[in-house]
Amino acid sequence: MAASDKSVDDSLYPIAVLIDELKNEDVQLRLNSIKKLSTIALALGEERTRSELIPFLTETIYDEDEVLLALADQLGNFTSLVGGPEYAMYLLPPLESLATVEETVVRDKAVESLRTVAAEHSALDLEIHVVPTLQRLVSGDWFTSRTSACGLFSVCYPRVTQPVKAELRANFRKLCQDETPMVRRAAANKLGEFAKVVETEYLKSDLIPNFVQLAQDDQDSVRLLAVEACVSIAQLLPQDDVEHLVLPTLRQCASDSSWRVRYMVAEKFVDLQKAVGPEITRVDLVPAFQYLLKDAEAEVRAAVATKVKDFCASLDKANQVQIILSSILPYVRDLVSDPNPHVKSALASVIMGLSPMLGAYQTVEQLLPLFLIQLKDECPEVRLNIISNLDCVNDVIGIQQLSQSLLPAIVELAEDSKWRVRLAIIEYMPALAGQLGQEFFDQKLRGLCMGWLNDHVYAIREAATLNMKKLVEQFGAPWAEQAIIPMILVMSRNKNYLHRMTCLFCLNVLAEVCGTDITTKLLLPTVLLLAADPVANVRFNVAKTLQKISPFLEASVIDAQVKPTLDKLNADTDVDVKHFAAQAIAGIAAEMELNVFRTAVPPCMGLKIEAALNSRLVVEPPPMSAAAGGEADGGDVQLQLNAGTENNNSNDAEKQMKSVTESTLKNGNL
Repeated sequence: MAASDKSVDDSLYPIAVLIDELKNEDVQLRLNSIKKLSTIALALGEERTRSELIPFLTETIYDEDEVLLALADQLGNFTSLVGGPEYAMYLLPPLESLATVEETVVRDKAVESLRTVAAEHSALDLEIHVVPTLQRLVSGDWFTSRTSACGLFSVCYPRVTQPVKAELRANFRKLCQDETPMVRRAAANKLGEFAKVVETEYLKSDLIPNFVQLAQDDQDSVRLLAVEACVSIAQLLPQDDVEHLVLPTLRQCASDSSWRVRYMVAEKFVDLQKAVGPEITRVDLVPAFQYLLKDAEAEVRAAVATKVKDFCASLDKANQVQIILSSILPYVRDLVSDPNPHVKSALASVIMGLSPMLGAYQTVEQLLPLFLIQLKDECPEVRLNIISNLDCVNDVIGIQQLSQSLLPAIVELAEDSKWRVRLAIIEYMPALAGQLGQEFFDQKLRGLCMGWLNDHVYAIREAATLNMKKLVEQFGAPWAEQAIIPMILVMSRNKNYLHRMTCLFCLNVLAEVCGTDITTKLLLPTVLLLAADPVANVRFNVAKTLQKISPFLEASVIDAQVKPTLDKLNADTDVDVKHFAAQAIAGIAAEMELNVFRTAVPPCMGLKIEAALNSRLVVEPPPMSAAAGGEADGGDVQLQLNAGTENNNSNDAEKQMKSVTESTLKNGNL
């Protein structure tokens, strides 16, 4: 019996330590204990958690912010630990206290947990426990409690009786009229959310006046949040009510004296357009959109410029082309030559999207001149955004009409002093090549792609290498053999070792797309030649390259050409060269063992063993079988390589496979 009591005490000891750490002076220990609060609650049981742990936590609310944040997060998931939804009210006092602290992130997390816990209450418990908590927060002396209260209305309102609903609407109105801007800002932020759960009649009689009042607030930080509420309210009302109750306030916000409010209108414009419908859009929102397109503040013009495509796409299809041509394009033309580069760049990112809406004729007549102006813009981001969206125009009118203007823009971007600009144009080059065609590419752009391989920035050289692979995928291996491989091979004789390494990187990726014949005939001899390079970095990259291209070589070629070269590198004086050479030997040996396995072992025997062999492709040189004794060194790996290539008859292959299988099983690789 004593032994049993001792075992119980031992099992509870870690819990006792966690409880003690809740009161420790060290902040980190308290934080760790709070994060394991659920473990403590499970050990204490539901009753003791309600009667002891929760009151203790409520009393120790005044702590460091990071501890309080963790506590607020934990309490949101505590309902099951206090006995289920019928006891969820025990969690309200600590969360109510946390919702009044000064730190914003703690309050926000406490409100989030309060919303979670409130949703788990029954309708009766909600009125008895949660609504009084909300009312205490609303009437709190300090603004922090009143700001937190704003987030609870939408959770409580749908599930309470009509008299309580009337009280909640009155309390929300009180918060909208609060003397503290922070409270009004919180009310404006939650107004749209609250509007979604209020009945339509009370939405018009109670919340619309609050919305109008907040939209006319003397603080622009309150007014701009009212714009977000405008979207939600417009979605809830019929068209006639929107026109009379919402649009006057929206027009006022669109011409607000504060640029931040106008900026918010620009950001939400497409959402507003979808909420009010096509008729109100045509009559009221198109003039407001025009007004924002010529706004005095560049930030507002840039924000609304990014919405041009989406706004035009959402117009009524019957009048879409007419509205774009008569009401939008005149203002867009002004933005093309805007003095602010951010505005021009924002417009360039979307203007191509107008082509499918206008059709081929209007694109040539109206948009093509604007594209040509932007392709010659002094700002590289503008030219880049036009080039990156060429597919929109290509689908409508083809790219030929832009090709002569494209070339100077591409050349300037390719030689831009900012390496990120050069990187961006490289990434678009395969798509451009496909649109412009092989002949145009060979004549005008191939030299640029080769030039990037010699760039002084490594990220550019790396991207240019991958670009070569994508171009070969686009135009085919025969094109690569004639057009780019000879130029890449010339780099192997460059005096700069970085260029020789770039040559190796190119050969790595080209082998994947060029096939066995070209790899063996053109790529492999150059790699073998560089094995004697005086720079160690080049030599160990030769070893890595040989391993990467070996899957695209015949076994006889590996045995006759690759293996001797790797043996030589494995005896190199440089330790890095030896390491990568040994790694390559091991990798190729494992690959060849896997090939032998695939040909010698029936499929029904194979999945686990094949997985084990696959895992050996990425490890150090594989160990020898127990029968051979000892550990595999570089020479032993070479013997394995010989075994993989010389045993051609089926009996030898079966014997070797048996040895490989035994070795794999003994080494625990399954």
